[in-house]
Order: sequence, then C-alpha cells, then structure tokens
Amino acid sequence: MSAGKPLLRVVRGNPSDAELAALTAVVAAASVAKAPEKPKPRTSWWGDRAALLRTPLHPGEGAWRASGLPQR
Repeated sequence: MSAGKPLLRVVRGNPSDAELAALTAVVAAASVAKAPEKPKPRTSWWGDRAALLRTPLHPGEGAWRASGLPQR
C-alpha cells in the first residue's frame, strides 16, 4: 500500500469518527480472517491408529484377499 493513497474513501454522506473507526475495524478484521484449515493429508498407513480397530467382515469372492488391505 502506498503512503499517498487512502485505504478508504467516503463517497457520499458525512460519517462520524466512530462510524469510520467501526468501518476500518471491520475491513481490517476481514483482511486478516483465515480460511478454515484443510485437514492434513494422510502421510502413511503405518501410522494410522484407526487401522487398529477391527472392521466388519464381508464374506464373498476375494474377501480373504481384501481383508489384508487398508480400509478407508
């Protein structure tokens, strides 16, 4: 931001000092507001504590092979 250019400009009306301060506070708060953090991607299946929990068994063709794969 340049030193010569104002951040806000009143186009119409005659706001009081309190109204300008409130508007400045809202604009400043909106400029530093963070977006919700995204969950970290899973780095390794080895460190997944959910893998320690037993998942339901599903009998059928190829079920024995699928039982050793990580579940999502």
